[in-house]
Amino acid sequence: MLTRQASTPRGGIAKLEDVTRILDELTADLTAKKLPAKGRRQLLEALKVHSRAVENADPIFTKDGLHTLGRYAFEEADAQIAQEALRCIANTLLLEPKLRQVLADLGYGPNAAERLKSESIDDEFLLSRILFLMTYDTDLNYEKLVQEQQLAEHINAAMARHAKRYSKSARRLSQMHASPMDLMALSETLKLLFNITHFYPDLAEHFSRSIPHIFKILTRRKIPSPPLQAPVNYLINALINLDLEDKKCQQMNFLGMNAVFPKFDAKCNVEHLINVLDNAIVAYSERELDDTIAPVLTLIRRIYEIAPDSVKKYMEWLLLPTDDERSRPLGQSDTLSARLLRLSTSAMTPSLRGSISAMMFELSGKDASKFVQNVGYGFASGFLLSNNIQMPENALEAHATADPEKSYPVNPITGQRLDAEEPSREEPMTEEEKEQEAERLFVLFERLKATGVVDVKNPVEEAYTSGRIQELPDDSD
Repeated sequence: MLTRQASTPRGGIAKLEDVTRILDELTADLTAKKLPAKGRRQLLEALKVHSRAVENADPIFTKDGLHTLGRYAFEEADAQIAQEALRCIANTLLLEPKLRQVLADLGYGPNAAERLKSESIDDEFLLSRILFLMTYDTDLNYEKLVQEQQLAEHINAAMARHAKRYSKSARRLSQMHASPMDLMALSETLKLLFNITHFYPDLAEHFSRSIPHIFKILTRRKIPSPPLQAPVNYLINALINLDLEDKKCQQMNFLGMNAVFPKFDAKCNVEHLINVLDNAIVAYSERELDDTIAPVLTLIRRIYEIAPDSVKKYMEWLLLPTDDERSRPLGQSDTLSARLLRLSTSAMTPSLRGSISAMMFELSGKDASKFVQNVGYGFASGFLLSNNIQMPENALEAHATADPEKSYPVNPITGQRLDAEEPSREEPMTEEEKEQEAERLFVLFERLKATGVVDVKNPVEEAYTSGRIQELPDDSD
């Protein structure tokens, strides 16, 4: 019988000898069947401890070692013994990536997919992690696992079980649903779902039944702090590759509606996502935000693209600057839209800048004039030029950025209402200074034209040829 001391990790030669002895005993007992169930379990528990580090545990990280563990994991009737073997396998695949293909070659991929139908939360966690790790560095055919081992059905069933914990009757308890193993299993299953739909886009339709469950969990959980910790980040990632538009009518067939825009409140899901975005921008530093909130923005943009008009208008109201913000230059208030505009020009968010500007452009109906009207020429110009989108001819005229239904004109550069601007306290420019500034602008525009990057007409030259600039004689006052 294994003593308590024998299960504690040892180093060096002692550890190697211990690992070798344990594996020899386990391998021999596959045939002899002499060890009691408790003895097998204790041996595997000791091996699990040793498998947490590669050093001096070489026999575990071999094809023979993995084969022995696989037989205990997928052929053993005792659930506890099988789970200890699965824990050893999960450790080996994490620490030694080359063994993932070895496990696939041993034929245990289908066993893992079939076993995932188990309702045990421990089985779900371990099997989802193993199948997730095998999406990398292996030729395991996940299309075959979906078709023959019903892998998608098992994942959908697991998501449904998690969603049941968020029923209205248990809502107060589920706000922070803090059972560590439940959350770990949920996270691993979501990671597996994301990778399958990422590497096998054609399989995405098989996971449509999970869409309402994912949204249910996401919206009924209290937004944590920081907001994009597990499982929130995995819930959002998992949705990105799914058939949100319901092109295959999967959701319509089994729900009678598109789960992204539920009948009881079409805007509730996207409203929650925007709340997550708002909280995240406050919680993380700009350097962290560049990678952290990209999936949230991607998902919001995808939903806006397929949303009904009523939801689109609501999203525009939440994300674009409001009339109240125009009492100051846009981007200077403490609203979500202002923070997004500041991030769109931040040197600390090189990846995020384009994504935010693209979202604002899409919220403006992909209309350059409306885009400038919504965010001001100062925030819009960089995106329009870098994407070779023609600038509206009247973009720099005050009336062009004023809403036709409003009576006030705005500053076309800053987006601020003209009547809210503070009067300039600087001395007006002299005629000589005006002439020097015109010459400087002329030279700058000529240099820009010479680059060939954009086809721009020099406004100084245009004003001169149209008669708006008049050359005065040298003796003029």
